[in-house]
Amino acid sequence: MKGVLYVISGPSGVGKTSIIEATLKRVKNLVFSVSCTTRPRRPSETEGKDYFFVDFDHFKKMIQNDEFLEWAIVHNHYYGTPKKFVEDQLDQGKNVLLDIDVQGAMTVMKKAKEAVYIFIAPPSFDVLKQRLINRGTETKENLERRLDDAKKELSYIPVFEYIIVNANLQESVDQLCSIIVAEQLKVKRVIDRLGVHRFFENGGETNEQTGR
Repeated sequence: MKGVLYVISGPSGVGKTSIIEATLKRVKNLVFSVSCTTRPRRPSETEGKDYFFVDFDHFKKMIQNDEFLEWAIVHNHYYGTPKKFVEDQLDQGKNVLLDIDVQGAMTVMKKAKEAVYIFIAPPSFDVLKQRLINRGTETKENLERRLDDAKKELSYIPVFEYIIVNANLQESVDQLCSIIVAEQLKVKRVIDRLGVHRFFENGGETNEQTGR
């Protein structure tokens, strides 16, 4: 059975990374898809763990070779999800978690109808602004750009299936884990994975056989 693709999105500074890192430690058979970016690496980030940091020419070659599931320009930098890794993991039955911007999520929605789409939102816009300031990684110009982008991104909430309002990290992690488990227990996915006939003993008939 193919794995399930979980797409996590939301504005910069909302706390997606912290939620995802804690969730990956708790949920089995869940892998994180590392994106490529032309953005400079921050001191706290690790190559190959947080992102693959590439230059503009390398990124453009990957676009030309159709190596991305999605890509977008965000805050004046390129971001993209390597397609082969995601497809290989799903084919192996592993569940894949993507952390992508809202632009990227809109692109993936057109390609992956069966994926699960989750929006991480701040408790308020003021809280989001303060989190970005406290992060201490943005210039005044970048801060203003990210806040302007956040207003647009928040307007896309209604097109997502789930929303987590990140007021408390532990509660948000619990909620994301619950969504992942619930999606794994949907009847269609369980039947695809296990086969419906295993639930019937002694040659019992299924609803499909009896018409009931």
